[in-house]
Amino acid sequence: MAHRKVLLLSFLKPVIELEYKLEELSQIPIENIFSFKKQIESIRNKLIILKKDIFNSLTPLQRLHLVRQSDRPTTLDYISLMMNNWIELHGDRGGTDDPALVVGIGKLSRQTVIFIGHQRGKDTKDNVIRNFGMASPGGYRKALRVMKHANKFNFPILTFIDTPGAWAGIEAERLGQGEAIAVNLREMFSFDVPIICTIIGEGGSGGALGIGIGDKILMLEYAVYTVATPEACAAILWKDSTKSLIAAESLKITSYDLKTLNIIDDIVQEPLGGSQADSKIAASILREKLILELNLLLKLSSEQRKRLRYQKFRKIGTFYEN
Repeated sequence: MAHRKVLLLSFLKPVIELEYKLEELSQIPIENIFSFKKQIESIRNKLIILKKDIFNSLTPLQRLHLVRQSDRPTTLDYISLMMNNWIELHGDRGGTDDPALVVGIGKLSRQTVIFIGHQRGKDTKDNVIRNFGMASPGGYRKALRVMKHANKFNFPILTFIDTPGAWAGIEAERLGQGEAIAVNLREMFSFDVPIICTIIGEGGSGGALGIGIGDKILMLEYAVYTVATPEACAAILWKDSTKSLIAAESLKITSYDLKTLNIIDDIVQEPLGGSQADSKIAASILREKLILELNLLLKLSSEQRKRLRYQKFRKIGTFYEN
């Protein structure tokens, strides 16, 4: 239960209370457990129903708060659970190694792949080291280096998006943050190998797009994907960050909204309670989906993939007027 106590969100309090009751009952000596069997079963059934009700009615802002929780699986969590063998690579060959963006090579089933993903911290100290998953220009150049390696040796590319945005500090601007992201966008359109991007948590602004161009864009069920955080949007539009609830509704940041708008290709279901409720099941579901999509993409020629990739992004944002 200790790891569940990080979830202090108001809409999850009833769930935590029932889980606490179950934990208390589990401490009953084994010889007395039979008399409490019906009570335990009743609480378990109530918990399942309650979770379904809560998670089926989450608002966009609640989803955002959910994926910001420290116990939600990160890129390296998914990699370690999905891949048979893998190794992290380091450095952009320009003197930096940004820990907010991790890259490496591994085996997904029998296929060698390159992986790239934002990496948040698990606690305050780790988040400071990882800069809360906000990558610097060196991070995007590191990603580009391994993507070029993938293209040279014909390895598919898997990216995992989980960032509130690219690092927006003065130093990042001095080092060419905008240019680094723009070059990645251009180059990712040109690569011959299959590219699958998955939003696993918070996909924010250009920081997400820097590794977000692919043949398939997948999104975990409770993840969010947005041009700007609701707090930033509210501050810009109304000079009032307390209006973030209105902003979150208007931005259409949920997986179901984005699927309807054809911005993402598919939604990957999460376990009841979100990926943090059972990271192993979450990783297993995502692994099967990635293998399926990768096998389909490998059946196409590189020219077909590039043409479809181009057409996919050209269609985003189109609308019709009477």
